Amino acid sequence: MEKYVSADGLELRYTIQGAGPYVTLVHGIGADHSSWDVIAQALEPFFTVVRPDLRGHGQSSRMTRCSLDDFVSDIDRLLDAVKIDKTHLVGFSLGGLISQKYAIEHAQRLNRLVLISSVAERTDQERERVLKRADQIDRDGIASVVSAAEDRWFTPAFKAANPDRVAFRLQQLIANDHRSYAAAYRVFAEADRGMAFERIQAPTLVTTGENDSGSSPRMSRLLHEKIRNSKLSILPELRHSVLMEAPDTIADMLLEFLR
Repeated sequence: MEKYVSADGLELRYTIQGAGPYVTLVHGIGADHSSWDVIAQALEPFFTVVRPDLRGHGQSSRMTRCSLDDFVSDIDRLLDAVKIDKTHLVGFSLGGLISQKYAIEHAQRLNRLVLISSVAERTDQERERVLKRADQIDRDGIASVVSAAEDRWFTPAFKAANPDRVAFRLQQLIANDHRSYAAAYRVFAEADRGMAFERIQAPTLVTTGENDSGSSPRMSRLLHEKIRNSKLSILPELRHSVLMEAPDTIADMLLEFLR
């Protein structure tokens, strides 16, 4: 069921389907709630699945500036609107960063937390690379970073076997509103600084692809070390787009961990 909730004068689109305890799925940058389609279908017999389009993404309102706190507040307002007292929270990439901060600020509302392909404590060199992409997006538009994104996101084998699916995802990226995407990318580039991981209380699953250069295994191991009650899974061979390349694997992991 497709609905909207208001936040800071913006309209945020979300879907809610299924039956059982709540699980909220937060997508990555330049995507929308459909990132979770295959995974949500596996979860819905056991959970009530809530999937927002982040501000500036999908069918939610466009924006020109935002902060990590804005994204976190949007999730909280959505849960209030749906009258959800507690939920499992699953975040991918930028959604993982949002979910980290949400778990720190709103521990009382979470049952379990899953961080998929999430960033944490970038090195100076790693941050410089991401900030350069943010500057490039501001200056030259989204299309200027698509080729590099394709290489970071997909394994060569997946690209060779699924050219239409890869092309669809890249076209989805290009179709984003430029100003909204640039604002969200700046948050993604800078907002991982100083996260108080020791305040995360929810049992947590951390996972990423073995060959994800941006949300690296080093970062996932760091999250696992700093989050007291956590489990770690590194997915062999995969790069960043694990939701596309391995949705059945991710769904099985979620079912096992959340149930």
